[in-house]
Amino acid sequence: MATAESGTKPTDADVTRFLDSIADEKKRAEAYEILDMMRKATKAEPKMWGSSIVGFGDFHYVYDTGREGDVALLGFSPRRQNLTLYAMGSGWDTFPSIKDLGKYTLGKGCLYIKRLDDVNKPALKKLLSEAVKGGNALKKEMAKKKK
Repeated sequence: MATAESGTKPTDADVTRFLDSIADEKKRAEAYEILDMMRKATKAEPKMWGSSIVGFGDFHYVYDTGREGDVALLGFSPRRQNLTLYAMGSGWDTFPSIKDLGKYTLGKGCLYIKRLDDVNKPALKKLLSEAVKGGNALKKEMAKKKK
């Protein structure tokens, strides 16, 4: 089967060093808060994926076309404009807790939050747990297809 070459791969870069390099103090504090939430949701330790994504767990995907690759099960990037959250599985809008989240926008596979103060944090924690469950369910489904 063909393997997709993704530019975003796990690295040995230090997550703490990356987060500490965020110049904006508020954005840095929010990044550490997201780090803690995702660590608890995944029960995994963070790894850098590429130069700017903090990822948790792993997800090997295989499309019907035979294209496959590896990504983090859950991750985030503290970008200048937004905190960008990534999850494998269904789209963010398929998870029940999204309705209680507050202010956010969605992109293809991404959840954008301008500031953590804009969202309901208990709903975000629940949403992250739902995303992990959804990703793990999809992992099992893909493993069955592979057999």
